[in-house]
Amino acid sequence: MAFSVTSQDRVLADINITPLVDVMLVLLVIFMIAAPTLSHRIELNLPQPGPLRAPPTEPIRLRIDAAGQAYWNEAAQPLSALQSLMSVEVQRSPGQGQPLLQIDASADADYGVVTKVLAAARNAQMDRIAFVQNE
Repeated sequence: MAFSVTSQDRVLADINITPLVDVMLVLLVIFMIAAPTLSHRIELNLPQPGPLRAPPTEPIRLRIDAAGQAYWNEAAQPLSALQSLMSVEVQRSPGQGQPLLQIDASADADYGVVTKVLAAARNAQMDRIAFVQNE
């Protein structure tokens, strides 16, 4: 504050508002920068409540030995029959999700046989495929 004395011995007080204006301008700039980020919406896909799913089905075990023979749940099957077996499994539980196809290929198995099995799974529209290795 500045004080001055007049000729009549009366004191006048003046308020310096420059620091107040500086602070207000800084706050204005901060709010101008921060306001758009506060109003920006972030889209989230949250899980919605729905019907309860059936318990998971037992996985299908498909073993391929070194000779190229395929075993569907320990039952020997020709390679030509695998796609129809997979299609039946896909059609059996459309709303409950597909069973897991676990492929156990021997280390000595022919890659061509494994490729045919994978092609049959793709043609049967099986989505859940896993490779397992049993010792």
